[in-house]
Amino acid sequence: MELRHLKYFVAVATELHFTRAAERLGIGQPPLSQQIRQLEQEVGAQLFVRDRRGVALTEAGQAFLIEARLVLEGAERAKESARRIASGELGALSMGFTVSASIHPFVPRVIRTFRGRYPGVDVSLVENSTLGLMQRVHQGSVDLAFVRAPTADLPGVRVETLLSEPMLAVVPATHELASRKAIDLRELAAEMFLFYPRKVGVGLYNAVVQACEAAGFTPAEGIEVPQLTSVVTFVAAGMGVSVIPATMSQLQAEGVRYLPLKGQVPIANLAIAYRPKAPSSALQFAIELTRESARDSPYAIHTV
Repeated sequence: MELRHLKYFVAVATELHFTRAAERLGIGQPPLSQQIRQLEQEVGAQLFVRDRRGVALTEAGQAFLIEARLVLEGAERAKESARRIASGELGALSMGFTVSASIHPFVPRVIRTFRGRYPGVDVSLVENSTLGLMQRVHQGSVDLAFVRAPTADLPGVRVETLLSEPMLAVVPATHELASRKAIDLRELAAEMFLFYPRKVGVGLYNAVVQACEAAGFTPAEGIEVPQLTSVVTFVAAGMGVSVIPATMSQLQAEGVRYLPLKGQVPIANLAIAYRPKAPSSALQFAIELTRESARDSPYAIHTV
């Protein structure tokens, strides 16, 4: 039994006339009559009474009509649901981001734009470290993550770097360099550096260390801060200095100064991580929107 058999049956049951039903369906009357007879044989019951006065439903036909309409309505709902999911009108999407990524204005703007463009998609947000987000993308519990690149490679996970921004120094307001408009990274060679743990923020950690080494010194590492945003708090407390992405200067903490760097300037990259194999429509639209938004950013590093 196919859906077309149910459509033919409902048409005849509605019109109670084979010729009118055939015209409504756009087929000939003889083929329609043949299809109805085949349906009755498959069902094992007579569905219509046929006489010179016309066509009438049998008791079995009346019962069959109720169920046939439910099946056809269900098929239409399934088709409409699939269409809406494919078009991005429905679905679910889990977005993840690191603390430093969430401070970058690009990330909340992309999330806000996506929710406005696809209001039927249920968006959930997850905050974690780069390592934690990479693992969640790998496991499938996060669909799209904003992370700091480069990061560890995981099978089946693609990391696509979209934006690149300079990093700047953050020093206590009482520091002898605090009044300067800009400094050279080498001027911090004797300072104690505060770092976000390498195992959870490998991209930023490596960028700073490599820039220091290129400037001719290895940074003396102080305590590891629990969150990247805590770096500013610890610097304000006089625990050391640090180098952070430029967009983090939005954290207007008392007792610190943000200083642009001259010469060898470390770079912070912002990337998206996702599983490219068989992405959902919601994920594909989110990736496309992120790429589109990145092209218009002053920190764009290339056209995707």
